[in-house]
Amino acid sequence: MKRILIILLILIYNLFALNISQNIVKNANTVLVEINKKNISDVKLTFDKQNIDFFKNKFKKNTYSALVPISYYQKRKDYKVIVSYIENNKRVFKGLKLKVIDGKYKSEVINVSSNKLKPNPARVARTKKEYTQAMKVYNSKTQEILWNEDFIYPLNTKITSAFGTKRVYNGQLKSYHGGTDFRAANGTKIIASNSGIVRIAQNRFYAGNSIVIDHGFGVYSCYYHLSKMNFKEGDFIKKGQVLGLSGSTGRITGPHLHFAFRINGIQVDPLNAIFVLNQLKKP
Repeated sequence: MKRILIILLILIYNLFALNISQNIVKNANTVLVEINKKNISDVKLTFDKQNIDFFKNKFKKNTYSALVPISYYQKRKDYKVIVSYIENNKRVFKGLKLKVIDGKYKSEVINVSSNKLKPNPARVARTKKEYTQAMKVYNSKTQEILWNEDFIYPLNTKITSAFGTKRVYNGQLKSYHGGTDFRAANGTKIIASNSGIVRIAQNRFYAGNSIVIDHGFGVYSCYYHLSKMNFKEGDFIKKGQVLGLSGSTGRITGPHLHFAFRINGIQVDPLNAIFVLNQLKKP
């Protein structure tokens, strides 16, 4: 009887050692996978074509965490998430089910100055260069958590355009809104969502004056269309510090803050990302 009880306890422990934040997720949202287990190493995760390393969660004892960003364009269907780790010199594999569903984002039509849309060689070269530089940053990973507190919004105002909205510019350019727009008159103070290292602080064609913060382990928060930037690349910024002032630089119809998130190089809903990231500290 005692032996049976011990076996049951072991089975229960293994059952709850591996957790996924949700089994059904909208496209462009983020999933948190965590494993709580002693004496394991080289913890990895595979989802579709993504290979993701777990990181040691400094907020929870014996816990490894992985952030799984779901692309806006991810096919809506059932997937299997494979988790593996080394235990007693052997690689152990575990499987989790994940279903990606349509976020059912809205649509809107936007009219902007034609000179912002008309392509020319110089503009094409500039935007291509800026995109390449940015993706090099987003696809890099600082191997430590640079924050200690929960993430917050960069300001508390009305959201004027939600993430994921399908956009048609002047009836011809189709895209989707890759961030959340907050109402902000020119000169409004914008604060850092959390601590990290400034990796981008420059004027770009589409985003205008932009600051991008590296929070560690592939997590980046982005602040666009600023009229003033208070930090430069390489600076360490603390949660709540004023990183700059809102404005109307870049391709824009009026002053506001465009707030965005990248996780493991993939653009995700920033408000959902904040919610998921703050789960890292919760038991």
